[in-house]
Amino acid sequence: MTDSATAKKSLTEMLPEEAIQEIEVWLAKYPADRRRSAVMASLMIAQKNNKGYLSQELMDAVADYLGIPHVAAYEVATFYTMYNHEPVGEHVINVCNNISCMLRGCDDLIAHLEKRLDIKTGQTTADNKITLRTVECAGACAGAPMCEIDEVYYEHLTEEKLDKLVDNLLGKQGEA
Repeated sequence: MTDSATAKKSLTEMLPEEAIQEIEVWLAKYPADRRRSAVMASLMIAQKNNKGYLSQELMDAVADYLGIPHVAAYEVATFYTMYNHEPVGEHVINVCNNISCMLRGCDDLIAHLEKRLDIKTGQTTADNKITLRTVECAGACAGAPMCEIDEVYYEHLTEEKLDKLVDNLLGKQGEA
């Protein structure tokens, strides 16, 4: 860890001032001795302002800014699937593959997306438009099968609904 002035300079070099201000809003929600409580939100803000992923350098800068050990930021960033550790496409499709979605056909939907996008799960299209991932549980079991695209949930999916969503992402038609 470094002193707070050095940490702020480092993070300020990596993120726009609006992102730093947003992190400060989160820090204000917690007592001064509980800065670690803002790590999840701070990492998400950093990721959003870094083309959708967290580099080790950026995680270190967030940890330094919060005044917590680097490992505390790594623990959070590696535990939750919402954090990306390498560049992703302009849009990220997260398909839930937990039991409810599996029983309602998510495996077929994943196969359909892989074929449609000509990528495998975990990959990004050649034009860097779409990254396809699976997530263990998105907490929307009643709407299974479901996916999350750019932080918006889509439920009761069919291949046709997915095709409309993908067309929309690729700019091939209006709102899905």
